[in-house]
Amino acid sequence: MGRFGRAALAMVWPMSDKYVDPSGNTEQFRAFAHAPEAGGPTAPDASRTPLVAGVAVAVVVLVAVVAWLALA
Repeated sequence: MGRFGRAALAMVWPMSDKYVDPSGNTEQFRAFAHAPEAGGPTAPDASRTPLVAGVAVAVVVLVAVVAWLALA
């Protein structure tokens, strides 16, 4: 069976424990779930004004095209 024999086949080597899984216990998971994302916004800071203006322009263009086709 080679140089180490049968004993080496049943041996399990321990893994390094550099990363602690936040799902390991309930307290760690809750802290992980409620933590803000790194670099991401915590609340929507964007204004809705550009969205409303874009929708208004699209409606005006659509009404203009329908009126032009109806009168043509």
